[in-house]
Amino acid sequence: MATTNVCPAPMKATSNGSWQGDNPLDYALPLAIVQICLVVLFTRTLAFLLKPLRQPRVIAEIIGGILLGPSAIGRSQKFLDAVFPKRSLTVLDTLANIGLLFFLFLVGLELDLNAIKRTGKKALAIALAGISLPFVLGIGTSVVLRSTVSKDVAQAPFLVFMGVALSITAFPVLARILAELKLLTTDVGRMAMSAAAVNDVAAWILLALAIALSGDTSPLVSLYVLGAGIAFVLLAAFAIRPMLAWMARRSPEGEPVKELYICATLALVLAAGFVTDTIGIHALFGAFIVGIVLPKEGPFAGSLIEKIEDLVTSLFLPLYFVSSGLKTNVATIRGAESWGLLCLVIFTACAGKIGGTVLVSMAYKISSRESLALGFLMNTKGLVELIVLNIGKDRKVLNDQTFAILVLMALVTTFITTPLVMAIYKPARRVAPYKHRTVEGANGVNTELRILACFHSTHNIPTMINLIESSRGTRRRGIVVYAVHLMELSERPSAISMVHKSRLNGLPFWNKKRHGQDHIVVAFEAYQQLSSVSIRPMTAISDFSTIHEDVCTSAQQKRASLILLPFHKHQRLDGVLESLGQDFHHVNERVLLYAPCSVGILVDRGLGGSTQVSASDVSFSAVVLFFGGRDDREALTYGARIAEHPGIGLTVLRFLPAAGKNLTWNADQSVTVNDQDETGKSDKELDEECITYFKTKIIPAKPSISIEEKEVGSKEEVIEGIEGVNKCNLFLVGRRTPTVPLESRTDCPELGPVGCFLASSNFFTRASVLVIQQYDEASHQSLKVEEVEESQEVPDTPAHDGITNNAAFNQARVANSMIG
Repeated sequence: MATTNVCPAPMKATSNGSWQGDNPLDYALPLAIVQICLVVLFTRTLAFLLKPLRQPRVIAEIIGGILLGPSAIGRSQKFLDAVFPKRSLTVLDTLANIGLLFFLFLVGLELDLNAIKRTGKKALAIALAGISLPFVLGIGTSVVLRSTVSKDVAQAPFLVFMGVALSITAFPVLARILAELKLLTTDVGRMAMSAAAVNDVAAWILLALAIALSGDTSPLVSLYVLGAGIAFVLLAAFAIRPMLAWMARRSPEGEPVKELYICATLALVLAAGFVTDTIGIHALFGAFIVGIVLPKEGPFAGSLIEKIEDLVTSLFLPLYFVSSGLKTNVATIRGAESWGLLCLVIFTACAGKIGGTVLVSMAYKISSRESLALGFLMNTKGLVELIVLNIGKDRKVLNDQTFAILVLMALVTTFITTPLVMAIYKPARRVAPYKHRTVEGANGVNTELRILACFHSTHNIPTMINLIESSRGTRRRGIVVYAVHLMELSERPSAISMVHKSRLNGLPFWNKKRHGQDHIVVAFEAYQQLSSVSIRPMTAISDFSTIHEDVCTSAQQKRASLILLPFHKHQRLDGVLESLGQDFHHVNERVLLYAPCSVGILVDRGLGGSTQVSASDVSFSAVVLFFGGRDDREALTYGARIAEHPGIGLTVLRFLPAAGKNLTWNADQSVTVNDQDETGKSDKELDEECITYFKTKIIPAKPSISIEEKEVGSKEEVIEGIEGVNKCNLFLVGRRTPTVPLESRTDCPELGPVGCFLASSNFFTRASVLVIQQYDEASHQSLKVEEVEESQEVPDTPAHDGITNNAAFNQARVANSMIG
């Protein structure tokens, strides 16, 4: 009896609910929701586990897709039938490709054709070598594969697909790795980005060729497909671009982009995808071309990125990796022959990319170490590689075994990039040496005080500005403030773009009046106009585990005497200090360890209120708690400078041990300090000299300054003395004060024994606290920094004229690569 195959009935969209006997997993919408949630949870967990290895998230997503497929968890048929049944794969692939469509539109937005046109001969030669040699080796490898595991595939398409697969450099993944390693604006980073941009465009052209050749019809049809594709590109350049430029011109700075323009652009992306799919290339090409031709200037492109990227990259794009992983079965690679072919493909991919790049780089007299680093960076694969492989598999050019081999090749080559580059290329940051690394050292009449003031959000700004206003003093030369916005580097495409522009131009991206951040710029610009303080806004965009390097290196480049950091807790309306997270806490601890100058941590309780206070309205009282030691002397010096402001009163409360006693009652709990300085004087002698100078020189010149000395014989008496302070708005205290901790337990040891108590809930006050640590060369731990000779002094401030080819400026720009 003849048997007939019966196609399963299509899935309905929604169920009637489990109470009415329906299984939600048998219906398209609830099943898609479960799939999305599972994929996001699984890939984000893997990304968290791989974070210590500093791997880009794409690695976690590729691994996650493979593990959920038939290579690992998907080996359970029950799991596949329940979560990824075959009849649901059409819906899954459709959602994944819609997400991919808009992601490729974002990638096109990131590529600036004008920058590619300006690519120098060196980067162009490196890009061409990084494409041609691996392409040739890929063709050679394809001959081996066709004679073993890919015997039945068409020859011409297979040759081209193999060449493209081995010659690709993933531009978005490379940008993320460079940003993570802080190499975006080094010579190697700029060269890699320029070469990768050229490589990206060339790869898409080659992929279009491969798709055109992979059809089942005659070669004449392939020519028609290529001709129609070229016609679409010309249409995009001469018809679609003017339309998008018109919408961009009608979207002025400072105003929201019209919803009609956003809708029209998104619909245009989908329509372009439909056209290129109809032509026979792939829907992704249409979206990519629209992204390339869309004008990059103005707020229009930024608005589109903000509205698309989170939804696409967080929810839909991971589905594409799972869709790819469901097609990847590592179990098909079995036997010595298959594993040998895998090693051959990995070797030829690395040898072609790294070898071609290194040879051309060294021909241009780039050092061997930098050439090798450049080769490893250009060997980065990623999403574009998976797109090529999936198209090849869908078009029957790649079988299951070849597909699995090439997916693993992409995974291995990308995974090894970061550790290898970190191992062989650790560029020293070039900075100029300087002397005034403390407030005490920069206290001369003719010495300019330089402060690096960091902030996380607008909440920190009023108090920070009011503290700076109070610190102006009456010196002949005032203060220069570098206001640094600390931002976490995320996986968003726009974050890579922002950090690249910020570091390359030497200007903060948020100085371009981006939506929602204008008030930050306005606050500092208004303050600068109302005062004689020079404010220079900057941006540090890095992972929080390494952002302290940006802060410390920038302080050294700007020759700062003091770094001001916001405390990792902010005050709620009920007065309780609430933590913003351990990441901010660890940033402060690392800056204290590696800072090249003095550091102040500001516990913000609203100094001067929640708004900026003008110079004539500054009126508050400050108290310096002086126990002794270099940090307390630094706090006293800073307090004396604050007291020069006519509206500020200063009280110095000096704690002295009672007769026969010592401030460090319990030696095991005391804070260790250096007994002697470079002159051979003890801390006690230096303390006396400091207090004597304060009494004889500072107090007589300013009646609003007073000093009180209090004998104490126990910790309780110290606490009683501090709590007895009346009408104080700001406490100044040293971090490494030579006394026992006033709190038995604390979660913020970076504030020191006294600062912990002042910031605790046990001390009821509305006063802000500034905990100061003086720079100590003996205990300072240095980052990898190379100090240049005075005759080669690095410029102190970044250039403000954007990108230039001038050699001298390029050298300065490298020196200012960490923040701008």
